[in-house]
Amino acid sequence: MSERADGLRDALPFDALLFDMDGLLVDTEPLWLETETEVMARLGAQWHEEDQQALLGGSMARTVAYLLSKARLHPDELPSPETIARWMLDGMLARAARGRVVIQPGACELLSEVAAAGVPYALVTSSEREFAEAVLAATGFRFPVVVTGDDVTAHKPDPEPYLLAAKLLGADPARCIALEDSPNGAASAGAAGCLVVAVPSLLPVLPGRSRVIIQSLIGVNLEFLRLFAAQVGVSG
Repeated sequence: MSERADGLRDALPFDALLFDMDGLLVDTEPLWLETETEVMARLGAQWHEEDQQALLGGSMARTVAYLLSKARLHPDELPSPETIARWMLDGMLARAARGRVVIQPGACELLSEVAAAGVPYALVTSSEREFAEAVLAATGFRFPVVVTGDDVTAHKPDPEPYLLAAKLLGADPARCIALEDSPNGAASAGAAGCLVVAVPSLLPVLPGRSRVIIQSLIGVNLEFLRLFAAQVGVSG
C-alpha cells in the first residue's frame, strides 16, 4: 500500500465501512419480486409489490413464514418451510446465473476506492450465503469479511449482523459507517451503534440521529464519508 493511501486511511474519522447488498450495491429487488411471485403461484395465491415491501431487508425465514401465511393450498398440500426456502433460493440463483444481477450506479467506484485506501470493510446481508456468493461471483466484488443470514441467529432489524461484522473486522461499531437501503437495515445498523448512510430503494428511510439520507451512491467517496463522520461525530 502506498504512503498516500496510508495517510488517507489514517486521516479518516471512522475505522471501517459496512455494506448492505440487495438494493444498495446491486439492484436485485426485481429478481426477488419475480421469484416470490413464482413461489407464491406454486402456493396457490397471488403476490404483490406491497408484499415484497413488507419483507424488505428481512431474512429468508421471515419471507417463508409470510409466504406460508398467504398460501391458499389445503394444509395437507403445503410444502415444508425448508422446501419453500429452497424454491426461493433456486429461483434467485437461476436468475443470477442468467446474468441478471445489476450493479447500482456508484457502487464499483466506491468499493474500488475503499479497497485501494486499505479501509477495513465488510458485506452485511440478510441473504443466504449461497446467494451472496453468487452475487459476488457475478459482480466481481471482493470483501474481506462477509456476514450473511446464515451467520446470525437474529436478523435485521436486530443489531446482531452489524455487531458481528464489526467484531470480525476488529472494529468498534461506534466507529463504523454502515451503508443501507432499507428501514430494517438502517435500524439494525443504528441499533449496533453505527453511523448510517441510507440510500432508500423500495421504501423510504426516515431521518434519524447519526444518519444521512441520500439518493444514490453516485458521488459517494471517502471524502464524502469523512465529512459525514466528522460532522455527526463518532464515539471513541
